[in-house]
Amino acid sequence: MRHTISVLVENKFGVLTRIAGMFSGRGFNIDTLNVGPTLDPSTSRMTIVVRGDDTVLEQVTKQLNKLIDVIEIQDFRDDEFVDRELVLMRVNADAQTRAEVMQICDIFRAKIIDVQHKNVSIELTGNESKINKFLLLMDPFGICDLTRTGKVALARRSE
Repeated sequence: MRHTISVLVENKFGVLTRIAGMFSGRGFNIDTLNVGPTLDPSTSRMTIVVRGDDTVLEQVTKQLNKLIDVIEIQDFRDDEFVDRELVLMRVNADAQTRAEVMQICDIFRAKIIDVQHKNVSIELTGNESKINKFLLLMDPFGICDLTRTGKVALARRSE
């Protein structure tokens, strides 16, 4: 089971190292990790996706709470958050296949950001399911290069 955890931390030197060290020291594997600034320049938000059962999640949360630079931890449950991921990829697309690649991009609302003689570069944002489906459709053309940001998430609040 995959869990998405949002961790608000102090924006200080070494915080990422301490948190990553806590995970590796305890034998927890991080599926994705994304760190970025918040509205407050003194804090950053980490979105961490970790694999394991509820016991693993409880242990991760307890260990994170022990770290001094951690301000707040949120365990996102289904339908309590929205999430997105960004993918940049280069796909083979010659004169014969370019139209089909462009059509699939239109369906998924992906953007072609660069066109070369034998390939195109594509930008896509969406949830993990959308991205995985897009990658499956692009695979037959030949994916030359790919990079993914990992999940970023935001709590749904009606406040």
